[in-house]
Amino acid sequence: MKKTFFTITLLLSISSTSFSQEQLTINIDKSSIKWMGEYTFYFGGHDGFINFKEGYFIKENNIITGGEFIIDMNSITNTDIENKKGNKSLVDHLKNSDFFDVKKHPLAKLVITKTEYFQDKTIRFNANLTLKGITKPIQFNATPNYHKKSLTTRFKIDRRKWNINYQSKFKNSAISDAIGFEVSIKL
Repeated sequence: MKKTFFTITLLLSISSTSFSQEQLTINIDKSSIKWMGEYTFYFGGHDGFINFKEGYFIKENNIITGGEFIIDMNSITNTDIENKKGNKSLVDHLKNSDFFDVKKHPLAKLVITKTEYFQDKTIRFNANLTLKGITKPIQFNATPNYHKKSLTTRFKIDRRKWNINYQSKFKNSAISDAIGFEVSIKL
């Protein structure tokens, strides 16, 4: 009887250890999301930042297997226009209903659904991105730095998939359908 009890206890402790899951909360003050919007017909565009509200990775057996990140869309800024009036005008425009519609949708969310690790140490993430209440799958590669407890990535999305449908009235001011992101996450 003691032997059976010991065996069951040992098996339960091994299974709980081998399937242990840990939540790694990101440091929102040291993490950043840079956005970039470009013009279609000539070089140039605009850029700025959006803040994380909260976020975490899920780690199982010493590898990242998931995570969830909430983005505060009201925090969007512009960094390339120095004129205060012009800067405010662009930020207000980005918060409008034909862009991110932050009055109705103040938060965006990215949920990691699958990870794939490569020999060069990069990670491919499959994720669901929710903008304006619309959730679509995206995929991107990221580079972890285990020593610094950080991860960086760059990717683009097609804004039309999330009903970000602004169209300039002037052909030479037309903006690309792609929105670029450079993300740096630190624990």
